[in-house]
Amino acid sequence: MTLFDAFRYDGKRVLVVGGATGMGAAAAELAQSAGAEVVVMDYAEVTLPGAKAIHVNLADAASIDAAVEQCGGPVHALFSAAGVADGTPGIERINFIGHRYLVDRLLAGGLLPRGSAIGFISSAAGLGWEGNLPLLKEFLDITDFDAATQWVHEHGKADYMWSKQAVCAYVARESFALQKQGIRVNAICPGPTDTPLAQANKEMWLGFGADYRAEVGIEAATPLEQAYPLLFLCSDAAAAVSGITVITDAGYCSSGITGSYPAAAENVRFFFGR
Repeated sequence: MTLFDAFRYDGKRVLVVGGATGMGAAAAELAQSAGAEVVVMDYAEVTLPGAKAIHVNLADAASIDAAVEQCGGPVHALFSAAGVADGTPGIERINFIGHRYLVDRLLAGGLLPRGSAIGFISSAAGLGWEGNLPLLKEFLDITDFDAATQWVHEHGKADYMWSKQAVCAYVARESFALQKQGIRVNAICPGPTDTPLAQANKEMWLGFGADYRAEVGIEAATPLEQAYPLLFLCSDAAAAVSGITVITDAGYCSSGITGSYPAAAENVRFFFGR
């Protein structure tokens, strides 16, 4: 045993929701490499050798119920990584409502023990959540799967930005209640990352910040580069960290806020609602 073992996952059981591709797949592979027993839930085919694969449709509560039953417990680390782009039917459920429902089912079944952790993948689109907090709290108060879906459609919020703001607000608001149960919750907010989802929206998602990356001499992040901080947040090494969204964008937002890279300032003001 060494002090560095706190960063590892030996003896832990990890569930990655959305772990078939992209950042979720990288997180699943990394957790396995760190010593974890890995379970992957996804709508797409799971190909990671040695992982238990479970089919799930996050837009369908019954499918989530069946997946949780098949998964069982304990779940020492839950990575909520599944997400889709605007224009996808059920985006409000796939990107947030389904994830929250799955967390609730795990909690109700006693499958998330004390000392476990939850890690979400948010987005720059979610960074302005504080400015919408009153409405987000109204939405988050609706915990029923179908009622929450109905609220989103009635309020014209079935879109990517709202779903990611909901993730950030959920992480911040639920940290207190979850900490009382011995469970931490955090998220990462990735900058442009070369995933299949980003490639499908290449001009917008990978074109964003290209000028900044060219100026500092870097490429868009790889899925593994985003998986590293996500795994850290759910490791024992991050025991003092809960309720935050870590911006993993290679400094773009910080450079825009401070004006050190003036070309980013307008975009960052928009993200943060400033």
